Amino acid sequence: MRMIRTCLAVLLMLGSLSIPGLARAQAPLEKRIALVIGNSAYQTAPLPTPANDAGLIAQTLQAAGFDVVGARDLDQDSLRHTFRDFLDKATAAGPDAVVFVYLSGYGLQYEGENYFAGIDAKMTRATDVPVETIRVSDFTKSLAALQNKGTILVLDAARTNPFVRSDQPLAGGLSIVDPDPNVLIGFNAAPGTVAPPEAGPYGAYAHALAEMMRVGGLALDDVFDRTRLRVSDATKGGELPWNASKFRTPFLFFDKGPDAPAQQVSALQGSAMRAKAIRDFDARDAYLAALDRDTLRGYEDFLAAYPNDPMAKRVRAIVAARREAITWRQTWVADTPEAYWSYLRRYPHGPHGWDARRRLDHFEAALEPPASFTVIAYDVPPPPETEIIYVDRPVLYFDDPEFDFAPPPPPPVIFLPPPPPDFVVLAPPPAPVDLYVLPVPAFVPVAEWVRPARDIAPPENNVIFNNIHNTVINNTTTIVQDPAAAPSPGLSTGAKVAGAAVVAGAAAAALHVALPPSVQKKAAVMPKQNPVAPAKPAAPGPIPAAVKPQDSHSLPGTNGSRLPLINGKAALRNPAPAQTPAPQAGTKAPGKASTAAVKPPLPGHALPAQATPGSAAPLAPGKTAVSTGSGKARKNALRAATQPNVTVQASHKAAPNVQPRRIPPVAAKLNASPRPHDQAALRPPVQRVRQQNQARVNAPVSRPSGAMPQAHAQMQMQPRRQVQARPPAARPQAHAPQKPGMKKECGGRDQPACPK
Repeated sequence: MRMIRTCLAVLLMLGSLSIPGLARAQAPLEKRIALVIGNSAYQTAPLPTPANDAGLIAQTLQAAGFDVVGARDLDQDSLRHTFRDFLDKATAAGPDAVVFVYLSGYGLQYEGENYFAGIDAKMTRATDVPVETIRVSDFTKSLAALQNKGTILVLDAARTNPFVRSDQPLAGGLSIVDPDPNVLIGFNAAPGTVAPPEAGPYGAYAHALAEMMRVGGLALDDVFDRTRLRVSDATKGGELPWNASKFRTPFLFFDKGPDAPAQQVSALQGSAMRAKAIRDFDARDAYLAALDRDTLRGYEDFLAAYPNDPMAKRVRAIVAARREAITWRQTWVADTPEAYWSYLRRYPHGPHGWDARRRLDHFEAALEPPASFTVIAYDVPPPPETEIIYVDRPVLYFDDPEFDFAPPPPPPVIFLPPPPPDFVVLAPPPAPVDLYVLPVPAFVPVAEWVRPARDIAPPENNVIFNNIHNTVINNTTTIVQDPAAAPSPGLSTGAKVAGAAVVAGAAAAALHVALPPSVQKKAAVMPKQNPVAPAKPAAPGPIPAAVKPQDSHSLPGTNGSRLPLINGKAALRNPAPAQTPAPQAGTKAPGKASTAAVKPPLPGHALPAQATPGSAAPLAPGKTAVSTGSGKARKNALRAATQPNVTVQASHKAAPNVQPRRIPPVAAKLNASPRPHDQAALRPPVQRVRQQNQARVNAPVSRPSGAMPQAHAQMQMQPRRQVQARPPAARPQAHAPQKPGMKKECGGRDQPACPK
């Protein structure tokens, strides 16, 4: 019994000691970071799909657990800073990081190097390429020097070159490269070829690559092999992607769960199919097998087995482009005059003929091969005469109608399963509003049996990674409430709308791909891009002139000059614009005296037939004002009292006499100035208005008397006051103001004597 207890104690002690050791031996989590760039808005020749393609790839990478930064429409300077930012990010990620870089836009090759163009690239000569673009190898070599877990570089940039149109053209497409250790490089089109133009919303390569990345449990090489088959099928052979890999680490974008359906082709069958000789397939499957392997030997085996098949012509073009690309790569690596002469002897009019001559000029050597020189040995034999026709030009198009290639057969399930039904046609993403931000497509959830890859560090604030099976992530949802339902207590409607807007804005911000730090700084100092609102039909009627917002009241025709202060305060702000009414019957020209019937005035305005502070006594009906040369102020005061707030009618009725009613001081201050719509309707000349305002200040204050009907009593305006820097000069008046008489209470007739 004692022995058993001792053994148990020893086992427990050993177990406690081994647990920390196991924790230390556990492999660290894999970090995933990505950079995605889509340049569409080129100044020379815009492209329709790269920005959308970049948004689709970035969203797929987010779902696969990548920490993605990206941008669209970057110029050369922004590209350089973005690459520098991402190199810093990759360095900080450490040796356990997997790096994915996707560049979509215009790519060019020049003297054996590939370049990526910013949207501001302008090149008229071939020698402008190194100056106006970014050399891709500088970036990839810096990434490879970090010795991280692996790097995947995708150049969706092999397109027709719109820049150099000289008599010394560039070679078409991208140059074949040898990837660095633990690096995979993928092109949207085979080296030396270009993809056909696309109208959108997505390019065939980005669409197919996103589809294959979403397949659970699919190895990295299989992702790109299936992408090539899908693109070839979608473009009817017009575009043939290419990739080369030295990626040693096993890698899956997504894993698969135990509920995954049985594969239509088992792993054993797939391995046997790849090991099967091309000649052992029938003609259709032999072509697809050669396309799946995408090697020069595989294509040559097809031509040897089926030289007269309808697909043989297409395969010869593929072999011609690949052979020439390999020959040029080995020539560029040797970089000697003998090497360039050797290339020119094989391809005197080949795609890289001018690149070879530019290098020979650099060496100050003869631009044409001499009669005798040492020919370098290539890994590929010289091209037969049947191939020269396809590469005797700067660029090769697999959909060139000159060659009239037969369309390739559809791939059977053994080579390529059908696409998911919900990923066949993708809706275009909404147009982005903010500068440089990538478009955000509507997310299509992955299959239920697809799982996130194991042993990866989940990225922070990645909404898509946490909702890969969610059907609603960035789709807009509108909730309609029952109008008959009683309102629930709590937040008001405005508060609910504001809260929903905040939540929606936060969700949209979380779905966007983060901008690189340098691009964020650049976007912060630039004006934001606003979406263009759809044009609305104009309302019938005259189109009013543009009104400039003002912070104080001003008269028409004064170019926005402010009115003087009223009682020490500014006039009412933001007056509503008014239109001048058309003259009506009975309207007389300004400056002519007349009697007119008036409408009831607005509150705070006196009737035209009654005296207002600062004006003369009202005239009798049918009378006109009589003034002398020294009574202009009185005449102007009369016009100022009778004309505002009046609408002259055809009938000439005098307003009844009414008893004025005093108004509270607050109302008097608010109504001290004529209303904006009245001033806009009358539109008196500026000089006359100034005289009227001056007359109101200088005119004597007379108090009306007499009884008026209570039913027609109106409010009376308080005296106007103007604050001026200098008091106006006194003007002669027709009648001097008189002080009211004082009744004496002593010393008069029949009154007692005043006390002394």
